[in-house]
Amino acid sequence: MPEKFVAKASEFTNGDRRIVFVGDNEIGVFKHEGQYYAYSNFCLHQGGPACEGLTIAKVEERLRPDKTSQGLYFSEKDMNFVCPWHGMEYDMKTGECISSRKMKLKKYQVVEKGDEVYVVA
Repeated sequence: MPEKFVAKASEFTNGDRRIVFVGDNEIGVFKHEGQYYAYSNFCLHQGGPACEGLTIAKVEERLRPDKTSQGLYFSEKDMNFVCPWHGMEYDMKTGECISSRKMKLKKYQVVEKGDEVYVVA
């Protein structure tokens, strides 16, 4: 499979994203906590630009031992990205849709070669 240049690694900081075009495919490439993740930029809900919206920490509910809520908190480790059309959230590490884990964006391999980042598509 061909490799598509994304960016220089030295110019791609944590929290950054790039959208690249490989043929007819749009691919969102994210950098989070030093790792690269790449997914199809086609939302499974209605075809919106899944990778172009907000990135936001996962919202978690913390429970007491008796299973009553302590409230909602932002995760300290897990991030999601949100399709800007209708708010569908996807897990940054897996590409799974938060509201229905059976739905999953196509994932692409990311390769680093020296100071360059490529997506394999």
